Amino acid sequence: MNYGIVTAALAGFGTGLSLIVAIGAQNAFVLRQGARRHAVLAVVAICAVSDALLIALGVAGVGAFVTAWPAALTVVGLAGGTFLICYGVLAARRVLRPTPGAALTTDGATSGSARRAVLTCLAMTWLNPHVYLDTVLLVGSLAADRGDLRWAFGIGAGLASLAWFSALGYGARLLSGLLARPAAWRIMDGLVAATMVTMGGLLLARA
Repeated sequence: MNYGIVTAALAGFGTGLSLIVAIGAQNAFVLRQGARRHAVLAVVAICAVSDALLIALGVAGVGAFVTAWPAALTVVGLAGGTFLICYGVLAARRVLRPTPGAALTTDGATSGSARRAVLTCLAMTWLNPHVYLDTVLLVGSLAADRGDLRWAFGIGAGLASLAWFSALGYGARLLSGLLARPAAWRIMDGLVAATMVTMGGLLLARA
């Protein structure tokens, strides 16, 4: 067994999970659809496949750029490390100063048809600029830092997306009570903050 590949994949899985567990409209939508057992497979598939495609684009694009211009690794490392630290600081701020009522709920309107659910999910995924920052730029830059193991890192990040959205969609009936508690998201944000700041610091140090 190539432990380098396994380590890179696990690092990618952890990174991907840290990026997607933050509370947001997409997670709330998946949770609501899951709680109502409506178009769950389609919604989960759209979220996971979309992330996989964007991650692949980031790994291939940033990796090819670094291969063609090795000095770009320093630039990518500085940019990625700075972004990670900023991301972690924002998560830490949510822990210290949580937004009143910040939690995922199953309340609110939901799609009345599978077609509408699919269109809504596509819009939330592909029209969200943060998705491109997280997958194409951030995951791509972190993967490029892994060199020949960048695709193992990318696969790990893609599997994290699949695991999270599957758990959120199909476990919504069980998770909705937990995720409706602001304290649960403060704990998650605390873990995200620690992970992002640590990884950002390491990336800046290598750069």
